[in-house]
Amino acid sequence: MVFSENRISLILLCLWVATISLFPEQISAEFQRFEHPTRGDGTLRFLVVGDWGRKGEYNQSKVAFQMGRIGDELDVDFVVSTGDNFYDNGLEGETDPAFVDSYTNIYTAKSLQKQWFSVLGNHDYRGDVIAQLSPVLRKIDSRWLCLRSFVVNAEIAELFFVDTTPFVEDYFTDPGDHTYDWRGVTPVKSYIANTLRDLELALKESTAKWKIVVGHHAIRSVGHHGDTQELVDQLLPVLQANNVDLYVNGHDHCLEHISDRKSPIQFLTSGAGSKAWRGDLKNMNHHTLKFFYDGQGFMSVKMTQSDVEIVFYDVYGQVLHKWTRSKQLHSIM
Repeated sequence: MVFSENRISLILLCLWVATISLFPEQISAEFQRFEHPTRGDGTLRFLVVGDWGRKGEYNQSKVAFQMGRIGDELDVDFVVSTGDNFYDNGLEGETDPAFVDSYTNIYTAKSLQKQWFSVLGNHDYRGDVIAQLSPVLRKIDSRWLCLRSFVVNAEIAELFFVDTTPFVEDYFTDPGDHTYDWRGVTPVKSYIANTLRDLELALKESTAKWKIVVGHHAIRSVGHHGDTQELVDQLLPVLQANNVDLYVNGHDHCLEHISDRKSPIQFLTSGAGSKAWRGDLKNMNHHTLKFFYDGQGFMSVKMTQSDVEIVFYDVYGQVLHKWTRSKQLHSIM
């Protein structure tokens, strides 16, 4: 059988497209970027919540109410979710009612009708990951944006969202009774290497005054899960070498603030959006621990070119901890 040159080219193109469709994450690309211009007064304000999706239970609705109140007071620009968005096992598909029951019908305050930027947590990987990343969900609720790793450019600050679950070896070697959806992640060593390389490139190219990295798992924590050693070994050196100011995470169901020993990085855990751990405190990092609270709550961030203010709130909207830093003065409260 004889094929024309054009037909052969068409066949090769179809095979190439099919390969990309089957293995989208094995072909490395720079982090996708989203632009979020700073408001006219030169400030940036947003809320951070994690580990929340329980259809309003375990005080999720109460935390959401206070987020709406504080969000209105601050006039926030957007909301950051640190993962474990839907319990216990992610979403079952694009039409899973849990998306509406745990998200759309819970975060109803006017101040929260802003863009949400979300990363995946380990519980999300126990469901249909592709569904949670799907643009179909944005047709159901336009606020929703969840990707594996990406960058938000907010002018005075850049937020670098990193998919941390594939870094944790136990999910592969000792998953117990859980099944994880690793589509788009394997081979995992290549995936992690590409993620770290693309993150480092994005950080080096950033000219933002403030650099914030967001992931689900803690690098440093005194909560139930403690430090994530894989991130200490692989991710932390990249952050330290590239002048990152804040690392924000969830995973531990608590609120906490720890300072890095070797750099100005502050480790901020906001994973108390619903069910919280009680009385489970480790002694690791105790001499750099600034704050720990094992109840429900959330966090706010307010930034200018020169200053950042971090505030942690409990389920009643009461301020638990406040921290400020000035780039010029390098002063810490």
